[in-house]
Amino acid sequence: MQQGRIALTRTESVVHGRPAAEAVVDEAERLGAERVFLLVSGTLNRETDEVRRLEAALGRRFAGLHDDMPAHTPREAVVACANRAREARADLLVTFGGGSVTDGGKGVAICLEHGIDTVEGLEPFRTTVDPETGRRFRPDYGAPRVRQIAVPTTLSGGEFNPRAGITETALRLKQSYMHPGIVPVCVVLDPAATAHTPEWLFLSTGMRAVDHAVETYCSIDANDYSDGAALHALRLLHRALPAVRRDPADLGARLRCLMGVWLSMSGIVTGTRLGASHAIGHVLGGSADVPHGHTSCVMLPNVLAYNAKVNGDRQAALAEAVGRPGEPAGRIIGDLVAALDQPGTLRAVGIDRSDLPRIAENSMLDEWTHTNPRPVGSVGEVMEILEKAY
Repeated sequence: MQQGRIALTRTESVVHGRPAAEAVVDEAERLGAERVFLLVSGTLNRETDEVRRLEAALGRRFAGLHDDMPAHTPREAVVACANRAREARADLLVTFGGGSVTDGGKGVAICLEHGIDTVEGLEPFRTTVDPETGRRFRPDYGAPRVRQIAVPTTLSGGEFNPRAGITETALRLKQSYMHPGIVPVCVVLDPAATAHTPEWLFLSTGMRAVDHAVETYCSIDANDYSDGAALHALRLLHRALPAVRRDPADLGARLRCLMGVWLSMSGIVTGTRLGASHAIGHVLGGSADVPHGHTSCVMLPNVLAYNAKVNGDRQAALAEAVGRPGEPAGRIIGDLVAALDQPGTLRAVGIDRSDLPRIAENSMLDEWTHTNPRPVGSVGEVMEILEKAY
């Protein structure tokens, strides 16, 4: 008999299919916000009118804007944005952009609540992991009172997660910040807003969502609740991502991708632990500057192959879900990566073989390395996976 605990998040609503500006204004009014601060993608701000449209819709509620949040959410950028939001006396944050912007908003909320105005000030709030046991230590602190509305323009799924990945640039290491109160209070899924996202970024982050779904279904914490969401997420994404590649103007397919992302996060946000694809991916992002989506393109097929000897039945169900029964799940995911014209090896994303040992060592600092379905207990075992991916 299954046993476990499913912990629901503090997200109050998900608005889907409506224009972002319209939905954000309605939610700001519902929340009683008077000073709305925007953290937005720099490209979206410079090259489209989406942000201007949102500013105009907010009217007197618009309190300020920051559009400098680099990839992998460096601490320096989080603190800089928080300092501006504090000066603006923000009572609500709206993030409009990809995963780095979304995670940046969570970090800003922590800074605003706890008076953090320096890079060093974030240190006591990060989650740490014992590299030998995988035991996680999460500091206890007060939940942010300034909440966040997230409008995602990629498919990485962080908008549903009470966890932020923020990079310590001196160490070249992405670190986790976890608290149930940092999850956005509302998520707005507007497919039209994603049309400005570069194709490679939209499709590769879609593979990140596939990774969420697959590693959730294969998790050591798998249960009937998360299984149903994960399998349907995989079905949606497996169909809709190629449809967007064929016709970028297909807003229906884009919305199905966004809904697939939401479903793919159901297990993660309720306590389901993932595996080595995500763990190594975190390190490839923070330590080697590989885009999030590309880390999943490279690692997921190889981690599936590594795990096949211990969860072949689970992987068989993945194959059946996408209409390819009897085929290896790793090959199916690799075929999807190729069909989307995304990179499939560590070489293709610019990793030098000499850097593999450092990546393997840093991967042992991620808790999900220690919850992989096939146990990974040493640097040497991580190296085995990395060599397959190279």
